[in-house]
Amino acid sequence: MTTQEILKDAETRMEKALEVFRNDLKGLRTGRASPHLLDPLRVDYYGSPTPIKNIASITCPDAATIVIKPYQAEMLKDIEKAIRASDLGLAPNNDGKVIRLSLPPMSGEQRKKLVQQIKKQAEAAKVACRNIRRDSNKHFDDAEKNKLMTEDERDRGKAKIQDLLKSYEAKIDELAAKKEKEVMEQ
Repeated sequence: MTTQEILKDAETRMEKALEVFRNDLKGLRTGRASPHLLDPLRVDYYGSPTPIKNIASITCPDAATIVIKPYQAEMLKDIEKAIRASDLGLAPNNDGKVIRLSLPPMSGEQRKKLVQQIKKQAEAAKVACRNIRRDSNKHFDDAEKNKLMTEDERDRGKAKIQDLLKSYEAKIDELAAKKEKEVMEQ
């Protein structure tokens, strides 16, 4: 592999790791209602687990309420069952047409636990990026050993990979800090 190919591969993989972290953050409860809270939930829809957003419209009329209106009325019971079985800790209110979820305000202790979870997820994303750096450095070492590049090219490539890692770690820290601030707001 050439230096450019190794760098491109590393950047693509680090971008994917960042995207996974971004999606994990979307699903966290911050005290505000968000349709993304329901993203991890699956409903049995004709024998296959299907995301709620694919079988119902999800809206947030205010900061503490989520309204789920299924496209097919018979799906109400299945959606309600999936919410009750989940670890969201929310009690669905089914009026026969829509399901309403009221989000109670989070306690200070819950907020602190959530911040710890965000830090854990951020560290996992950084570890994924570091593993990508390790793989890329191995590609550089192999290329140099196989006489496809010089030692200087290998060292410059490793330095570029390190710079790339630093930029992605900074992006992860920025996203985590933003989400922590959002969680800690009353």
